Amino acid sequence: MILSDLDVSRETLGRLEHYQLLIEKWNPTINLISKSSIRHLWDRHIWDSAQIYRYAGERPNWMDIGSGGGLPGVVVAILAKQGDPQRHVTMVESDVRKSVFLKTVIRELDLPASVVVGRIEKIAPADCDILTARALADLHQLLHFVDRHLKPSGRAIFLKGESWEEEVAAARKAWSFDLRIHKSITNPKAAILEVKDIQVA
Repeated sequence: MILSDLDVSRETLGRLEHYQLLIEKWNPTINLISKSSIRHLWDRHIWDSAQIYRYAGERPNWMDIGSGGGLPGVVVAILAKQGDPQRHVTMVESDVRKSVFLKTVIRELDLPASVVVGRIEKIAPADCDILTARALADLHQLLHFVDRHLKPSGRAIFLKGESWEEEVAAARKAWSFDLRIHKSITNPKAAILEVKDIQVA
């Protein structure tokens, strides 16, 4: 379903499969994803991450925060390598072991990406066009990171679980923002939140 939606080439699918093998190889040592979800790696993680790509437009400077095992950052970079040569993905990860994994993936797959090792709230402001996160923090906290790193004309895209409505309601108490809600392809109760024009309320 999402494969045809994204028009993934054979070369891109091959890179995603290579990424899958690297996750399976490294996961027992550094716990990139939960052991129980390894069997559902494609639906729960790879395609779940890939679905956000369609909402980015042509904005080139992409930052993925709290990248962990590269979801969605690595998946985004793989898709960018296929069709967006001007796009660069910066992945921010404070865990040194996970950052080594990310650098290994980038090198082996020759991806248009880099890794910043550090805490999101302490690294230099990025002035990025797109900011993404998956399974990192609630929306209120994420908007603090957005306020620091996203350029005024930029857009934030967040993958959220079934409690997304409560998160939005809580965030609106402290923040003003324009919100578009997209239904998740991999989980009908989850959502992709596309946020822009963010200001402290």
